[in-house]
Amino acid sequence: MGEFAIQFPPADELRGIARLRNRSLTKGTAFTEEERDAWGLRGLLPPQVIPMERQIDRLLENLRRKSTNLEKYIFLSALQNRNERLFYRLVMENIREIMPLIYTPTVGEACQRFAHIFREPRGLYVAASDRNRVSQVLANWPEDDVRVIVITDGERVLGLGDLGVNGMGICVGKLALYTACAGIHPHQCLPITLDVGTNNRELLEDPLYLGMRRSRLAVAAYDELLAELVVAIRQRFPRALVQFEDFHSRNAFRIQRKFREQLPCFNDDIQGTATVVLAGIMAASRRTGVPLSELRVLFLGAGSAAIGIGQLLSTALQAAGLDSDAAKGRLWYVDEAGLLTTDRSVLSAAQAEFARHSPSMDLLQAIEQQRPHVLVGATGVAGTFTRDALTLMGQINDMPVIFALSNPTSCVECSAEQAYAWSEGKAVYASGSPSDPVRVNGQLRYPSQANNVYVFPGLGLGAVTVGASRISDAMLLASASKLSFLVSEDELDKGALFPDLSRIRSVSLEIAVTVARQAQFEEVAGVQVEGDLKAEIEATMYIPTY
Repeated sequence: MGEFAIQFPPADELRGIARLRNRSLTKGTAFTEEERDAWGLRGLLPPQVIPMERQIDRLLENLRRKSTNLEKYIFLSALQNRNERLFYRLVMENIREIMPLIYTPTVGEACQRFAHIFREPRGLYVAASDRNRVSQVLANWPEDDVRVIVITDGERVLGLGDLGVNGMGICVGKLALYTACAGIHPHQCLPITLDVGTNNRELLEDPLYLGMRRSRLAVAAYDELLAELVVAIRQRFPRALVQFEDFHSRNAFRIQRKFREQLPCFNDDIQGTATVVLAGIMAASRRTGVPLSELRVLFLGAGSAAIGIGQLLSTALQAAGLDSDAAKGRLWYVDEAGLLTTDRSVLSAAQAEFARHSPSMDLLQAIEQQRPHVLVGATGVAGTFTRDALTLMGQINDMPVIFALSNPTSCVECSAEQAYAWSEGKAVYASGSPSDPVRVNGQLRYPSQANNVYVFPGLGLGAVTVGASRISDAMLLASASKLSFLVSEDELDKGALFPDLSRIRSVSLEIAVTVARQAQFEEVAGVQVEGDLKAEIEATMYIPTY
């Protein structure tokens, strides 16, 4: 018997039940009478034709009937696997309600329970056992025109620690936002989880855990596997932007330094968070009247997110006229061991940039000594912004700026209510997870979520549209500046530091244009867009319709 290959029909020729169950092509009950005849669907659907608008009404009714956010997450994941276009239209039209369910804070619980709620695989898993055959793994992905890849090793998922391959939920959630918020086509998105083991004993003892049952790889083996993955990505998907996500700080900075010149990539926890917080600080300066060049900022927490913010903020302060030493002198760090000082026995190279020649002191002492305008929390520990600390910030400042960035909500340094109450209503507040409006002195305040979604989708859209070969600090600075001016005066007056989420598609488009122009200015754009750059980018944005 001779060799033969199984031939599958092209997707656009699928008929009958195959078309009905194809998540990219299905319309469910929205298939018209003519389409039902043309594609062999007659009798496979109830006779009534239900348009997308009514389908969404039904979905919202069922979604809101779920009693927990985790159940809602599972419901939405099933919809994403069943009917792609309907899922994204639902998200886009109900972004404020849906985003907290498919991303923070609910995605944290979903990742913790990942193995127990697993229904259908999404993305690629590159395991330590795949060493020397990673290119074969990538060859199994069915799409060729991948433009955005989100990679995690699951070691530092939100504020929840080492979740191993359960971190895939983060990659899937991030890419859903690339599509919903910036119009990257879902078939151009690829989530990858790098399974290098886990040191989480609870996961290793869980009989349902889906990852390798081993401790994490040593540094040399880890670096070899990741380097092989990057080479395979460049070969298989040469036009792809890579976003590194939820890596431990001991790996995150090294990885970013190693690969930033080899392919367009960024670490969202370091650079995405930094860009968003810098934008929030710039917007806050409009509200408080304190110029960026005069700001003093105190960080509680000295991990990758906090250090990344400091690095970009230092660059912004230098652009505002300060020299390097003066800029870094405006930025103080306190962690569980006290003030970050040069006499520490353990100090990373990134932390050393901001270590001070000073006696150690705790948070309250540092606030008294530095008298910061801005307090930034990136601890992953709930309640670390105490009443005493926030009261002191209110005594020092007419409008103290408080960023409580840790998420999910269970890890936040302080709530909006606490920030307002303990500062006697003076605080300008933003958090990593969404907050409800709070009535302060008879007026409603609308605290913002300092969410990276304001930056990374637009950053990715701009970079891939012009084929940027790298992601530069100048692109991040320009994005932060643009984002800060997209906050309206009315939003600032109501206590917000970021635009309303209902405008996220237009915000992402503006960020994309900013990044694309900067890439062209730096001569790192592989594609020169002639004519109206904004119109050209907008024309590429995916719109989910039937």
